[in-house]
Formats: sequence, structure tokens, C-alpha cells
Amino acid sequence: MLKEQTLEQFAAAVSSGSPTPGGGSVAALAGALGASLLAMYCFLSAGLEKYGAAALLLEQAGLEARALAASLLLSVDRDAGAFDRVMEAYRLPKEAQAEKERRRQAIQAALVEAARVPLHTARECLRVLELAGAVAGRGNPSAVTDLGVSILQGWCGLQGACYNVLINLASIADEKIRAELSREAAELTGRGERVFAENRQKLEQEIKK
Repeated sequence: MLKEQTLEQFAAAVSSGSPTPGGGSVAALAGALGASLLAMYCFLSAGLEKYGAAALLLEQAGLEARALAASLLLSVDRDAGAFDRVMEAYRLPKEAQAEKERRRQAIQAALVEAARVPLHTARECLRVLELAGAVAGRGNPSAVTDLGVSILQGWCGLQGACYNVLINLASIADEKIRAELSREAAELTGRGERVFAENRQKLEQEIKK
């Protein structure tokens, strides 16, 4: 599994010239790293009396961030697997008419799944950004730049995942599914942009204190 590789092994796999792991897997990894940094920021202050009521919020956010990181790591492999299944479908026999129809159906099912997987990644990256906004300025001020990198990684993961949704849409024949996926990707991108901008403003204010 990709998530069990060392950093060096994963980087080598990405740079190998093989189509997987590709941008969708890297987007999921970006989100996982953002969630992990968010958890670190939270747990540096969680449970400490000097942070008052914020200590409980930080602990809860940290636990959710850890869960998001674990799920996003799974999506590193899910995304690569989804793309591999698209390629497998394109390699199916296409001589007889029945084979052509089976191949067409397999390709369409694989393309939809290859769009749904990064859409799930984007949803979780948005949640990383939302959690970061909720705890910004409430934790250890020495870790504010770690939170900043978390925010950047969360946004990178969200935007990258949505790119991978969009690239599959043109080949999906079902107009209803295509519209549904396109609409949610646009909504996630729009919400992500707003939350990212708000977080960046909070972060820059915190750094200047």
C-alpha cells in the first residue's frame, strides 16, 4: 500500500513515470499532512489550564483532525486504485458487440468512481480548513506557523482533489451524474476559497502580534 511506503519510496513512485500514484493521491496526502499538523497544533495546548475553555475545543478538534488524517491517508491508495480501474476497463476486449457494451459500462462505472474518490478527499480537506479556522488563535502562539502550513496543505488538497474530479467529468456519459459531481466540486471549491481566505487573515494577524 502506498500509505505504508517511506517518504523516499513514495516520492520515487510519484516521479516514476507511471500514471499512479498521481495528482489525486498527492492531493489526499497534502490533506492528510494538513490534518496531522492541525492535530499537533491542537494537542500542544489541549487540556492545559492556561487555555481555559479553549482547551476542550482544542482537544476535540485535535481528535477529529487525527481521524481526518487517517481517512485521507486511505484516500492516497483509494485514488490510485480508482485510476487503475479506469485503465483496466479501457483494456477490456472490444471485438464482439457484447464485449463492446461490457467495456463501455465498465469504463463509465470506473470513471464515476474515479471522480467520487477525489470528491470525498475534497470534502475532508474542507473540514480540515473549517477546524483550523475554529481553533486559530486559541492555541500555543509559538505553533501558529504550523497551523499556517496546515491551512495551506488543506487548501492544496481540496483544490487538487477538485481538479481530479473535473478531469473525469468530460468522459462521463450520464448527464445527471456529471452535473451532480460538477455542482459539488464547484461548491466545495467556493466554500474552500472563502474559508482559506478567512483563515489566512486570522493567521497573518496572529503572526503580527
